[in-house]
Amino acid sequence: MKCQTPQPSLLSVALAIAIAPAFAADPVVTTATVEVIGTTPLSGIGVPRLHLPANVQTVSGQQLEDQESLNLPEFMARQLPSVTVNEIQGNPFQQNINYRGFTASPLLGTPQGLSIYLDGVRINEPFGDTVNWELLPNSAIAGMDLIPGSNPAFGLNTLGGAIAIRTKDGFSHAGSKMELSGGSFGRSNLELEHGGHSGAIGWYVGGDWFREDGWRDFSHSDAKQLFGKLSFRHAAGELDLSLTRAVTRMTGNGLVPESMLAARREQIFTQPDITRNNLTQVALNGRLWLSDAQSLSGNVYFRHNKISTLNGDLNDEFAGGPFDGLSDDDSGANNRTRTTQRGTGASGQWNLTTERQQLGVGASIDVARMSFAQTQEIGVINAARGVTPTADPVVENALHGTTRTSSIFVTDTFALAKNLHLTGAARYNMSRVTTHDELNLSPPNLDGDHSYHQLNPALGLSWQVLPALNAYAGFSQGNRIPTPIELGCADPANPCTLPNSMASDPYLKQVVARTLEAGLRGKMAGGIDWNAGVFRTLSRDDILFVGTSHSAGYFTNYGKTRRQGLELGLNGSQHRVDWQINYSYLKASFQSEACLLAANNSSAGSAAECPASDEIFVRKGDQMPGLPNHSLKLGLSWRAVDWLRIGGNVQAFSGQIARGNENNQHQAGTVAGQAFEGDGKIPGYAILNLNAEARLGGGWQVFAKINNVFDKHYATAAALAINPFDAAGSFTNSSPAWRHETFVAPGAPRSAWVGVRYSFGDK
Repeated sequence: MKCQTPQPSLLSVALAIAIAPAFAADPVVTTATVEVIGTTPLSGIGVPRLHLPANVQTVSGQQLEDQESLNLPEFMARQLPSVTVNEIQGNPFQQNINYRGFTASPLLGTPQGLSIYLDGVRINEPFGDTVNWELLPNSAIAGMDLIPGSNPAFGLNTLGGAIAIRTKDGFSHAGSKMELSGGSFGRSNLELEHGGHSGAIGWYVGGDWFREDGWRDFSHSDAKQLFGKLSFRHAAGELDLSLTRAVTRMTGNGLVPESMLAARREQIFTQPDITRNNLTQVALNGRLWLSDAQSLSGNVYFRHNKISTLNGDLNDEFAGGPFDGLSDDDSGANNRTRTTQRGTGASGQWNLTTERQQLGVGASIDVARMSFAQTQEIGVINAARGVTPTADPVVENALHGTTRTSSIFVTDTFALAKNLHLTGAARYNMSRVTTHDELNLSPPNLDGDHSYHQLNPALGLSWQVLPALNAYAGFSQGNRIPTPIELGCADPANPCTLPNSMASDPYLKQVVARTLEAGLRGKMAGGIDWNAGVFRTLSRDDILFVGTSHSAGYFTNYGKTRRQGLELGLNGSQHRVDWQINYSYLKASFQSEACLLAANNSSAGSAAECPASDEIFVRKGDQMPGLPNHSLKLGLSWRAVDWLRIGGNVQAFSGQIARGNENNQHQAGTVAGQAFEGDGKIPGYAILNLNAEARLGGGWQVFAKINNVFDKHYATAAALAINPFDAAGSFTNSSPAWRHETFVAPGAPRSAWVGVRYSFGDK
């Protein structure tokens, strides 16, 4: 598949016109606008951004609205440097978000490395550290901070960074708004919100309703979200009680062989692929002032999520089975799971804020109880590539488990001099993961009891060299413990069909990541902000999912991996034009040698170090899959007249390696009589998106957006797998005729949506 590069000539000209006056203007030295950033998930420690030894990125709710983004992942992919996406599920709410080579994903089996917080509550699901983006109340988001590095203050899973999301309240967002939009793929989206306050009491409620048919076959999805917050404000303190409810049905049809994609891009591999979520979360956040300089902040929460999945898959037992070469019997399997997760937790923090110091000392405890059940229903793959059952469901796994983490932490930013700030932090995590097999009571089974302890430090300096030049450097360390799904699927002799069956659980080590970061940032003539930074993160014992077939595999520790890179950014505002340019370079590589299962790699069995016919030898320096080396993002927003804004953005990414090609050696061709199609890579791509907004007066606005303006064919992820279907898409009942192919995640074609927005009251 060949991807063409768009020709954004109008955008380039507009950027040149916007930038030129800045360099022609008389030199003006101004200090940067003071942005206060939270340095822990709890409120209470706000530190000016330029005092922090990291390139923290802050996004306001207005920025989200101006881009007409459907959700947070879409905005991050288009605007934030070092952020890339893998649209493995082909669903706009089920994207893998990669930041500096670390991932937050809804997919079990994806190595997770980012922690996500909503008003101080960690929302990574305890069963697999996954993140269900469709559960976030999009219209209620007031802003977010993207905190880079292995910051220990943000607790478990902060290997590459943390995302701290803030929601609206009746004091900051008084008024009402209604928004309705629709367009391509049968998509419709309704958002309603209202906020207000009276005296010390404030209230806010927002609701979203999204549905679409999707651009691929059998891809209907819908999501209903409700968020409410009751607030209390007083000179002595503040209190917020919030409720989040979400009921969603997401279809993620996953990767498709390149041969099928070439025949018709809307095709899917097998179906159905449905995930349902039913979430209730209640959180109480508060802050009490002890004096002008001291305060206490804390939260308690309850989170309950029921997740059910239905996946129509190829039966991994068909090859070599009694019907192989004879008929389609037992060719497919409907795999169903039901997971219930109940999480409770509390955290508290003492804060000291003086002219020279911002100090926080705190503790937290989080407990999650999970139950998991999986059934398999054998059947026949039909003409629509669904599965017609021919046998009763069989219970494959049933277990319950508990994760418990207690932490104590401290963070301090201290002024060594007026222009020199030292930031230090430390967190001690104590975790325990237990699982109990309810199906197989005797070993070997899923029973397990594992404990983990880790002290994580951080230290850095920020130096205001000149009024318009800041330098920073820092070190940080974070850790992630194995989750119940990973511990239950860690036996190479018993691979698992995710998100389904599990087997006996060998011990997995916790992941420890150490990050070094340094950079410069400042302001140029004409009010142009710029930044340049480098980073390196070395991880030990990364937990990787090793595939043994199209849908099965196991988790294992991998010695060392490294993610290092460069970030460059420019942004400014001249007259009626706002613009930004961000470039990122990332080199993510394995730093240890290992043998990995990869039966669909043409080089399998060719290395003397790994002689097994289904193994590849991964060497130090081999590139990690799914992560492009280069990314470039351009953005432009032009206020043509007072009532009309026109904007556009370009994202360009270099190629990437497919999963299963971790040794970077796969090639198309014939090896030992077996044909291998595709080169185990996908090419780079660039897409242009446009948006516009017109204010009609009286609180009315209309808006529109066009994605992928030039209708480019591109893919955002790939994996090596086996294709049992012929050119017509029919099942081939002789496994020796199955083809080894590169499967890809195709990007959406050109699409357009229009909408209307009405705001009244204080809005």
